[in-house]
Amino acid sequence: QVHLVESGGGLVQAGGSLRLSCAASGSIFSISTTAWYRQAPGKPRELLAEITNSGRANYGDSVKGRFTISRDNAKNTVYLQMNRLKPEDTGVYSCAAGYGEPYGYWGLGTQVTVSS
Repeated sequence: QVHLVESGGGLVQAGGSLRLSCAASGSIFSISTTAWYRQAPGKPRELLAEITNSGRANYGDSVKGRFTISRDNAKNTVYLQMNRLKPEDTGVYSCAAGYGEPYGYWGLGTQVTVSS
């Protein structure tokens, strides 16, 4: 069974940066699409970024120009570099993998809190 584990969350000030990691127990990222989601308090889960097995990335409007998704197949890890963070970026960030929505594999999430 494929397991995804997120790490790198924490507390940062507005304007700061964080780099999230999503590590997989198997070599899933090279043959699938991987996505990062965010769920803010009281709001639906939002798709932030996706990267395909070929390396093509797309982003949600709220993070375009600020967040970058990348993949290291050798390490079975997908990253989300988050720059110029805003208080509204606060939420639980989860990674998912599969072949598009709905994704079949999910991590449990990591908390990101951005203070003003």
